[in-house]
Amino acid sequence: MSKPQYDKETDESLVEYYRNSHDLVYIGELYLRYTKLVYGVSMKYLQNEDDAQDATMSVFEKLITELKKHQVTAFRPWLYMVVKNYCMMEFRKSNKQRKSEADLKIVTANNVEMPTDLHLENRDDKEMVLKQLEQGMQQLKEDQKICLQLFYIENKSYKEIVEKTNYTVNEVKSHIQNGKRNLKNYMTENNG
Repeated sequence: MSKPQYDKETDESLVEYYRNSHDLVYIGELYLRYTKLVYGVSMKYLQNEDDAQDATMSVFEKLITELKKHQVTAFRPWLYMVVKNYCMMEFRKSNKQRKSEADLKIVTANNVEMPTDLHLENRDDKEMVLKQLEQGMQQLKEDQKICLQLFYIENKSYKEIVEKTNYTVNEVKSHIQNGKRNLKNYMTENNG
C-alpha cells in the first residue's frame, strides 16, 4: 500500500526527489505504482511468467542507476521504453524457444515494428532479423541514423536532439520519420 505522503505526488516529482536525494524510498513508491505495468509489458514480449518476473525486478533495479543519468519528463512512457528495451536484450540473449512465437512482435530498440508477414520460427530466424535491422541502420543517411539513435535508444527529446545536433526541430522530426520509413522499407525488401 502506498504511503499517504506520496499519494498526491506525481511520478515526475518522485523521480526528481530521487535524483536529488538518491533515497530508494522514491524508487519503492514507483515500484508500487508500476509493478503490474512492467510485469504486463514483460509478459507481452517475453511470453514466460518466470522471465517476466525476473525482468520486472531487473528493470526496477536498473532504475536506480538510469534515473540518475536521464532527465525524465514523462515517466510512464519512458519506463515503457526501458522495459521494452530490456526485454529485447533478454530476448536476444535467451536460448529458450518462446511460446506463441507467431504472436510475438519483434520490436527493436529503435521502436520499428517488423512487417507482419515475417514468420520467425526459431531463434536463428530472430537473430537474422536483428542482424538485418542493424544492417538497415547502417544504410540510413547519417542524419537519420543519429536522430533515430538519440530519440529511440537514448530517449532524448526533440529539444535535446536539437541542442546536440544543431538541426532544427522540423529537421529532427523529418529525419526520424524518414529514418523509420527507410528502415521499414529496407526490412521489407530484404525479407520479401
